[in-house]
Amino acid sequence: MAITGRCHCGAISYVAEGEAVYHSLCHCTDCRRWAGAPAVGWIAFKDQQLTVVGKPAIYHSSANATREFCSACGTGLFYRNPILLPGMIDIQSGTLDDPVNNAPSLHIMTKHKLPWMDNLNELPEFETYPGMDKVDA
Repeated sequence: MAITGRCHCGAISYVAEGEAVYHSLCHCTDCRRWAGAPAVGWIAFKDQQLTVVGKPAIYHSSANATREFCSACGTGLFYRNPILLPGMIDIQSGTLDDPVNNAPSLHIMTKHKLPWMDNLNELPEFETYPGMDKVDA
């Protein structure tokens, strides 16, 4: 089984072969700030399972970690930390071509979870942007 994905502009794409090690939603402050989102999906594979087409830019986000992104459109793509995750690479699962069939199976770093994340199902839902039903955004 292979999964594929890409950045927003398509300058960088990837294929990961075989089974993922895990797929998590991370709530840590670093991931939230990096992605500009309340949580970030990460699907992990062994390094040798991933083939990348294009050259991501690299940001050293801490002494041991690097985050890779598209320098053209800014999409965050990969996280590597040889101390915490030796021989593995995390892929931002929001960049998957088929995210529907690749659901996460756990939450991590919940000690940093925003308290209002527990009540998301109580918020009103709109199929489109409110008041913009007839506009294709």
